[in-house]
Amino acid sequence: MDALVSLLDGPRARGAFLLRVVMEPPWSVRIEDRAPLCVMTMARGEAWVVPDEGEAVRLRPGDVAIARGPDPYTVADDPATAPRAWILPGEVCRTADGVDLAETMALGVRTWGNSPDGSATMLIGTYQLDGEIGGRLLDALPPLLALDREMWDCPLMPWLGEEIVKDEPGQEAVLDRLLDLLLISVLRAWFARPEARAPGWYLALGDPVVGRALRLLQSNPAHPWTVAGLAAETGVSRAALARRFTELVGEPPMAYLTGWRLALAADLLRDPEHTLAAVARRVGYGSAFALSAAFKRERGLSPRAHREVTPQH
Repeated sequence: MDALVSLLDGPRARGAFLLRVVMEPPWSVRIEDRAPLCVMTMARGEAWVVPDEGEAVRLRPGDVAIARGPDPYTVADDPATAPRAWILPGEVCRTADGVDLAETMALGVRTWGNSPDGSATMLIGTYQLDGEIGGRLLDALPPLLALDREMWDCPLMPWLGEEIVKDEPGQEAVLDRLLDLLLISVLRAWFARPEARAPGWYLALGDPVVGRALRLLQSNPAHPWTVAGLAAETGVSRAALARRFTELVGEPPMAYLTGWRLALAADLLRDPEHTLAAVARRVGYGSAFALSAAFKRERGLSPRAHREVTPQH
């Protein structure tokens, strides 16, 4: 399990919001749904993604953009076009004066817009739940990133365009997985750019020693790891591993493991069927009490309080 997989392994797309948007200018949609991550790609025509802060991004056919929430932004035919629709939490769509647009702009299966023959078609996939496990990766992304089709040539977009308008058994699962694949493809291309400033832990995955140590910790957090045990697994001395790990990742191995375990626990606690004792066993704590103490010490609230304030699966 590597960093990109860890982004999606916990709260990966489950009933994600996917939509084919068909528009004829002038049009402008204000996004205020506070979703943690939204992937947008142009199938036809052009559009602009305009953040409240920073430069607007122009999307042409084959281009892709990722907006990292919860900050709002606008998608429009032109940056100067004033918003005519607002997208709010809970998939609510309305005008400025509160008129519901969900039905009036519906154009068929997962298709929405102001004209069935509009000149611009955009495919949108939105992750609706915050994900604790992906926090490190999300923090490494800018509020808005974009890649043109020459930088990330990907065969998934036509496939997504075909599948998004189907209404067949299991279609939701198909679309969820396609969205996951699309996101991973974009992020790989983004971090592979020559000018990319990938975070240290991401670069560390390519190191033969630290990369192996990271994968061991991520894939088996319940194991009673020690620095000596990790060093034996990676074929170096304890001191060499500790020094190299800290230099590349930015924190010592056991500190990273603690953060990883608690991130996993935070995500597992979203499911009310998981007892605290069961979560503790899965992430490497000997008892519910031990997990509670660590969780409260590191995050400032108890697992019970976290569960009460966090949206559940």
